[in-house]
Amino acid sequence: MAVMTSIREVPRESWKALFAGQVGWMLDAMDFMLFTFALRAIQNEFALASGTMGLLFTVALVAGAVGGIFFGRLADAIGRVRALMWSMIIYAGATAGLATSSTIWHLVFWRIIVGLGMGGEWSCGSVLVAETWPAKHRAKAIGFMQSGWAIGALAAAGLSALILEPLGWRVLFLVGAFPAVVAVFIRRTVAEPEIWREERKSGNRTEPLLELFSPRLVRRTFFASLLAAAVLVAYWGLFSWLPSFLATPVEDGGAGMTLTRSAAWMIVVQIGAFLGYVSFGWFADRFGRRPAFTFFMIAASIVVPIYANAPNERVLLLIGPLVGFFGSGYFSLFGAFLAELFPTSVRGSAQGFCYNVGRLASAAAPWLIGLAADSKGLALGLTVNAMFFAVAAVVIWALPETRGTDLHETGVGS
Repeated sequence: MAVMTSIREVPRESWKALFAGQVGWMLDAMDFMLFTFALRAIQNEFALASGTMGLLFTVALVAGAVGGIFFGRLADAIGRVRALMWSMIIYAGATAGLATSSTIWHLVFWRIIVGLGMGGEWSCGSVLVAETWPAKHRAKAIGFMQSGWAIGALAAAGLSALILEPLGWRVLFLVGAFPAVVAVFIRRTVAEPEIWREERKSGNRTEPLLELFSPRLVRRTFFASLLAAAVLVAYWGLFSWLPSFLATPVEDGGAGMTLTRSAAWMIVVQIGAFLGYVSFGWFADRFGRRPAFTFFMIAASIVVPIYANAPNERVLLLIGPLVGFFGSGYFSLFGAFLAELFPTSVRGSAQGFCYNVGRLASAAAPWLIGLAADSKGLALGLTVNAMFFAVAAVVIWALPETRGTDLHETGVGS
């Protein structure tokens, strides 16, 4: 393979794959985050307790874990791009379906389907980008792809500010059908990675999910899954409830803002997240995956409790970008790091399994914080939840450093 010294030398197909991954993840975030902004309105209409609302996040995350594992395996079988397309169609249709809900069970059903597609999109999109970008720039590319989540969350915040109060949450969810159109466009314009096509020609037909537990890979599978679990517990415990925390009355442990004002404050957080995603990729390519990740984890474990216990809106505004930067930016690690830990024949399955076992473990976090909110207030729940960032900072050192890995040779080292 030719050695590329400049990002300008990256071929056009790689850029198209990056665009597909970023747009898919952006629209995934938009659809998923619409629910967080509509949470208070839905809670009031259906007269639901905070613990029940947390359960609606939990079922989506459990479904996301199932969808991620399934679509990761599907990406190994039928291709990264085709699997990506179907995942987007599923979560787009289900988001629009939420607008038809008239009972709690309708909400549960559609949240499950949203979760299946959401989990699948990351498994397919991240491996697509990782396999089409050279090692020197891989983490930066994944960082740009991951930044799509912040853009999507910003879009969700903007749409919520424009639509939620004047038109209601049902109209807001109808916007979520748009990604289905984009999915078809991606399928027609983006090629499958060359490395995947070569692997298919080789005739290797081992069962990927079983191969992950072979003697050469089982240690990596275990610690990569544990790492994802610690991070995702911290992330979903925080961001599932952050918009609601801002809009919850002060006497109930929140910041006491209006829905529109809380959406504006979330925009500030997501701007910080966008910068974090892009910056982390640069740090990881320059200094290594493990040092960059550890720095972000330690910082997140400090700034989140400060934010949750901020005395006024001005402090929330000042610290918000740091919460987004350190509390989200590290996700750029997973697309590159997991791809570099595992060989091509099982890469999609490994991305889907390890990351989504973590998502499965994290599914209880929104529910538990919702229960804590009913009795102790959201601020305390978010503060305790932040300790999982510190746990992740330790776990990553059980895995090898992978900066500069050639994906044709990965997955067999110690």
